[in-house]
Amino acid sequence: MSFRTTLISLFAFACVLVLAACSPASASEVQPLVIYSGRSENLVAPIIEQFEETSGIPVEVRYGSTPELAATLLEEGQNSPADVFFAQDPGGLGAVEELLAPLPEELLSPVSKRFRDPESRWVGISGRARVIVYNTDKLSEADLPTDLEGFTDPQWKGRLGWAPTNASFQTMVTAMRVTWGEEKTREWLEGIIANEPAVFDGNSPIVAAVGAGEIDAGFVNHYYLFRFLQEEGESFAARNYFLPGGGPSSLVMVAGAGILESSDNQAAAQKFIDFMLSPVAQQYFATQTFEYPVIEGVVTHRELPPLETLNAADIDLASLSDLQGTVSLLQEVGALP
Repeated sequence: MSFRTTLISLFAFACVLVLAACSPASASEVQPLVIYSGRSENLVAPIIEQFEETSGIPVEVRYGSTPELAATLLEEGQNSPADVFFAQDPGGLGAVEELLAPLPEELLSPVSKRFRDPESRWVGISGRARVIVYNTDKLSEADLPTDLEGFTDPQWKGRLGWAPTNASFQTMVTAMRVTWGEEKTREWLEGIIANEPAVFDGNSPIVAAVGAGEIDAGFVNHYYLFRFLQEEGESFAARNYFLPGGGPSSLVMVAGAGILESSDNQAAAQKFIDFMLSPVAQQYFATQTFEYPVIEGVVTHRELPPLETLNAADIDLASLSDLQGTVSLLQEVGALP
C-alpha cells in the first residue's frame, strides 16, 4: 500500500469516528421511558406515540386499570421499573403519593391549582365531568333528578346502569365519602342496589346500553358519549345530563401524571409531562377524546359546556386518595365481590 493510499485510509477512518461521535444516539441507545398507564390504550396511545416521535425518547407502556397499577406500584415500591404513573383519576395518584417526586414549578404553573396536587406530586393532564347519560326517546332533562340522591327513588328500579369496578365511579364514591360521610354514602349505595341497576365493566357499555334503550340512564364520565355521536351520528338516542345539584353529584376530576421518585430517568419523565401539557397534546385531548383541557387557549367540542358554567363540586382532588376505603365499602354493601 502506497503512502498516499495509507493517508487516505487513515483520513476516512478518522471521519467515521468523528461522525459517530457527533451523531445523535439511536433509539436503542436511549434509555426507554417506562409509563404505567391507567388510561386506556385506545385513548392515549396515539398521543404517547407522538411524544415518542417528537422527542426521540423510546417509550414502554404498561396498560391496566388505575387501581390495579396503583396496587402494583405500592407492592414494587422503590424497585418499580416505572418512571411515570399516568392515572385515570386523582384517587389513584393520591394512593401512591408517597412514591412520587415533587414536580418543578415550571411544569405545574400552566395548570390551575384546582387540577394539581397541593404538594406538587402530580398534575392534571385532562379533565372530565361525572354525568348522567340518558335515553332521549324515554326521558328529557326535566325527568331527571337534580342530584345523585334522587336516583335512589324506587321509580328508577330496573332502569339504571353502573360500573362499580370502574376507577372513575370509585372516585365519585370517594367524593361522596369525603363530602357526605360514610353513613350517607352507604345509604346511597344501598338505595341504588335496591333499584337493581344493570352492572357493566366500564363507561362505554353503559352509554351503548342507554343508546339502545336497554336501560334509561347510567352513571358515566362525560366524554364517552361524544365518541358514540362521532361514530353513529346525532340520531344516537343518548345525551349527557350535567347534574346541577353540586357536591359529589357534580364532580369534575382529572386524569393526571406523576413521576416516581425511584426513577433514574427523571429528565425524560419531565419532558413527557411537559409535552402532555403542551397546546398540541391538550388539543388532542379536547378534539380526540373530548375531554376538558387543563391549560388556557384550547378549543373544546361545540356541545361541551364550558367548565365555568358547571356547578362543579368544591372538592380538593387530593382528598380523594382513599381508594381502598371505597373498595371496602363497595364490598360491604355487595356492589363488589
